[in-house]
Amino acid sequence: MGWSFATPTALAYDNPDLLPEEPTFIIDLANSLSSFEEERLNDRIQTFQDESGWKLRVLTQYDRTPGRAVKEYWGLDDHSVLLIADPRGGNLLNFSVGDALFDLLPRTFWIELQTRYGNQFFVRDNGENAAILEALGSIETCLRKNGCAVVPGLPQEQWILTLVTSIVGGVIAGFAAHPRKPGQVIAWQWVLIFSPLWGILFFAFGMGPVVTRTSDWIPLTRNIAGFAIGFLVAYLTSTLGESSSPSET
Repeated sequence: MGWSFATPTALAYDNPDLLPEEPTFIIDLANSLSSFEEERLNDRIQTFQDESGWKLRVLTQYDRTPGRAVKEYWGLDDHSVLLIADPRGGNLLNFSVGDALFDLLPRTFWIELQTRYGNQFFVRDNGENAAILEALGSIETCLRKNGCAVVPGLPQEQWILTLVTSIVGGVIAGFAAHPRKPGQVIAWQWVLIFSPLWGILFFAFGMGPVVTRTSDWIPLTRNIAGFAIGFLVAYLTSTLGESSSPSET
């Protein structure tokens, strides 16, 4: 069993002189955290490790880094997660993860975690400290739940995307449903023919991200309503358009 670094270029050498003399779970060389935040986070990590056995460690760096010296300093192993915050790249966050973690948190989880909280827009609006604290909070939550397939929580921009896909799915289903024969109310055959398209948009991209990330019923209800409104608008538009067109003589 190995323990691999996610940022080999940043940790490719040893510089133990930058390691603190006092035992700590956080090395904040970039001053991303206030002294109060660092103290509280240090206590939180200690409590979490005592309760769960998982090791969480934080290294922030800018122009200086202790490199691979942190592995021996912290005793990083298969049950360890090292969060590395470095603002010099396109994304603030990187994670070096022990092999045992992948049984509970797949690689896609870490990619989503990095892109959600480490992106430039989140850091600009909330700060480096919030990115670090939110990412660690998600890791703790999922490890307490014995694993997650996706990062918990539904950001506003992600929910808007699911709402849009739900509405588009409803529009496609509505156009497919408009009657094509006299006396027909809904063209179920065409609804079924187009079901792979509107079904993917509504269920996979509209409902799936919501139900897997939050138990809140409000965004789910709004997406269902968006699908229904899209369906009705498309259905009524096509139906009224046909009824109002001039008949042939």
